[in-house]
Amino acid sequence: MDPASARYMIRIKGHLGATLLSAFPAMAWQRQCPETVLTGMLDRPALHGVLTEIEALGLDLLEVRQLPPEAGSPESVMPAHREVP
Repeated sequence: MDPASARYMIRIKGHLGATLLSAFPAMAWQRQCPETVLTGMLDRPALHGVLTEIEALGLDLLEVRQLPPEAGSPESVMPAHREVP
């Protein structure tokens, strides 16, 4: 995945059925109360693609949040700082 990728959580109003969920193959999903929550690693173009798809389908977008990297993932390990002599 692109180094500019990040983990995102996207909340959508309502429970999405299988047909609508198939529009977001790169995202994991779960239903929480009256909402569907999508999560996944996305680079900028992919994030914009997901948001465009949500709009095109007429879904009610409630929240988009960039999440911290998961522990143990390559994104969570900070590169060591080295001084150049």
